[in-house]
Amino acid sequence: MSNVHELSFLKEKIQELKDQGVYRKLPVLDTPNQPEVILNGKKVINLSSNNYLGFSNHPRLKKAAMDAIERYGAGAGAVRTIIGNMKIHEDLEALLAKFKREEAAFIYQSGFNCNAGTIQAITEAGDLIISDELNHASIIDGTRLSKAGRAIYKHSDMDSLEEVLKTNRDKYKNILIITDGVFSMDGDIAKLPEIVELAEKYEAMTYVDDAHGSGVLGESGRGTVDHFGLHGRVDFSIGTLSKAIGVVGGYVAGSQTMYDWLNHRARPVLFSTSLPPAAVGAIIEAITMLMESTEYTDRLWDNAKYFKEKLGKLGFNTGHSETPITPVIIGDEGKTMEFSKKLMENGVFVSGIVFPTVPKGTGRVRCMVTAAHTKEQLDEAVRVFELVGKEMGIL
Repeated sequence: MSNVHELSFLKEKIQELKDQGVYRKLPVLDTPNQPEVILNGKKVINLSSNNYLGFSNHPRLKKAAMDAIERYGAGAGAVRTIIGNMKIHEDLEALLAKFKREEAAFIYQSGFNCNAGTIQAITEAGDLIISDELNHASIIDGTRLSKAGRAIYKHSDMDSLEEVLKTNRDKYKNILIITDGVFSMDGDIAKLPEIVELAEKYEAMTYVDDAHGSGVLGESGRGTVDHFGLHGRVDFSIGTLSKAIGVVGGYVAGSQTMYDWLNHRARPVLFSTSLPPAAVGAIIEAITMLMESTEYTDRLWDNAKYFKEKLGKLGFNTGHSETPITPVIIGDEGKTMEFSKKLMENGVFVSGIVFPTVPKGTGRVRCMVTAAHTKEQLDEAVRVFELVGKEMGIL
């Protein structure tokens, strides 16, 4: 028997991970994703989920999911272009377009799929994609799938962006500027008004990945485009349905022209079964709840401000966050992981984030406060942060 099946080249790489101390086992969650969970068999306060509005275990979403299963079944059974396009999918797109105050919205099976499918469909050889250096991995992968040229500008640096535009404008046919709406590691917001001004000046298109702005910024969570009042001036607005909305999926909001083209060229949609009815039913309910009232986003921001203020008073470095994402920057990689481990031992789960996800020497634990946390839970988390911070000599 050939020893090729031993995958020894991968075994070596896995050993390297172990030697570097970065090999890990996945944490196991044994409850719904909510403010207090049972993780690896231990009851802890959860400060690591993207479930911003507390929707993932909301009774209204669960009931809507069950109703959708009763009516449409467990799965869609085909890609949308054949017989997997159910009325419930069309209903969701119409509702999203209305919610986002755009002409149309085109849904994908995930936010990652959105970037993998849209970028390559709207650019071709002879075009140029200009990307913020801190853009999400899915944008980087989506850009790699395109035949267009690519350039990077320094993070949120408008002089750098203009320099790239000026140098390249007459060398390419179409130019697409891509930015995250909210940057997930620091919680800062893109300078969207300035980006749009530059895009219009140099006749470029703009593309915003609003994964961490969806359900968080703008009126009742309509996103960064709404937050800055830029409707009709951002060509492709990407939203996720798996963070604040609490389910799974993604969408592009924009013009009817965008919709018609993606309907013919978005590969993840053309070649992969459409979203299951349960997910779509729950998403429709979530968007409906946001359109009914701002109570969820109001509570999210109230909790985020409360928690940030308390950590700041203790003397922790929470960076330049402008959103509920609250990084606590420790610096050293080893110390960061140790800090996260000690928090967990004391009943608070916040995952450590180190190089290569963030630059070397900027290791941090990233706290994700939600609308569902109680003030008592946040107070207890702050108490544990203080305890561990003092114990480790960070404070």
